[in-house]
Amino acid sequence: MNTKLLRSLQVFVAVTDSGSMSVAARELHMTVSAISQQLRKLEHDIGLSLFNRNTRSLSLTEAGRIYYETSKQMLQTAELAQQKIESLQDDPTGKINIIAPEGFGGGLLSEPLKKLCEEFPKITISLTVTDEPKDIIASSADLVLCFAPVSDTNFSSLVLATWKRILCVSADHPLANETLTSPEALNAHTYIAHRHIEEYVMKHESEGEYELDTQRIDVNSMQTLIKLTQDSVGYAVLPEPEVRHLLKSGEMKQLFTDWELLDYTVYAVTPKRELMPAKIGAAITCLQDLFAQI
Repeated sequence: MNTKLLRSLQVFVAVTDSGSMSVAARELHMTVSAISQQLRKLEHDIGLSLFNRNTRSLSLTEAGRIYYETSKQMLQTAELAQQKIESLQDDPTGKINIIAPEGFGGGLLSEPLKKLCEEFPKITISLTVTDEPKDIIASSADLVLCFAPVSDTNFSSLVLATWKRILCVSADHPLANETLTSPEALNAHTYIAHRHIEEYVMKHESEGEYELDTQRIDVNSMQTLIKLTQDSVGYAVLPEPEVRHLLKSGEMKQLFTDWELLDYTVYAVTPKRELMPAKIGAAITCLQDLFAQI
């Protein structure tokens, strides 16, 4: 199928699903003017208007509703054909759209992506890092890294790794030099928490449990959370692999080493397909191999 037509159909479906050209532009990494141009050309080629337009919203015309259903079928058929072609290739080929937690942008993906690029020169990668909740279906991602399996039967969830969470503070923070005998000592200091992560409970063999629930600051970014902790703003629960280099250099210190926090698991979520594209299989293998070494 004509690749230009496929792109126009993708734009049309994205605008219809979101109800907004600006939202579709963000999802497709395009400008609003480029989205508008694609839609005008599509309508010109068809000879009919697909949208009723006003200053606040877009709605489909009768022709648009018919064309929308046909467009979705055509895109699904084209995707299935591409998957079957890719599954026959010995050398993984094509673009992989990956969504990962923002904290992974601090270096956890460097080695897997380096290996993927070195071993499979015909693969290209589009990486989006975000800690904001993401609609996996609407994102059109090939591979999503997340901290919980997806219950939707249209997706498969595969465990990639299980890592530790630890309570951390900057080496320059007063807590780093105190003799701490009880977590109650934390109450006099600023607790920084991640907005989209549940409250934490610390456990000790003989002391029982202590819930960390008195945050003074909450943020929506793991990289920001790490940076604020590093800058002595307060203490925080952080993913151990993402701050290991700071602990090793002495810039950061782990608190209450004899208390435990629940580990966290990283999942690879992919759309469930009749055939797994070779490029996705290669990416998952790289992630599994290198995450196992962390």
